[in-house]
Amino acid sequence: MTNIYDLLYHLGVTANYTGFFHTAYAVSLCAKQPDRLLMVTKWLYPAVAKQYRTNWKAVERNIRTVGGIIWRENRPLLEHLARRPLTQNLTLHSCWLSWLLHSIPDLWRFMDWVRR
Repeated sequence: MTNIYDLLYHLGVTANYTGFFHTAYAVSLCAKQPDRLLMVTKWLYPAVAKQYRTNWKAVERNIRTVGGIIWRENRPLLEHLARRPLTQNLTLHSCWLSWLLHSIPDLWRFMDWVRR
């Protein structure tokens, strides 16, 4: 989970947002079971909500807030993770959650990229 936290910090999200923890847990669940990304509102958000004793709509809102922060604070790193330019705001949460998930193994390489 520490690697996920590190990546979120580098993307500009801090732990004072509830969505920070919701997003980190969601990514960790997807690392164990990637098919959760296929139906985030049915399989992913309810699992996160259960862990944090809230409802799936609050989880969705908090993860969407994190997406907005990432978009504003470190869009270049997000584009680097996506391996393509991004021209519109993050509306598909499963897409950017997938980019985060697939970036974790290469975290140290991305941290070198951030330092440049």
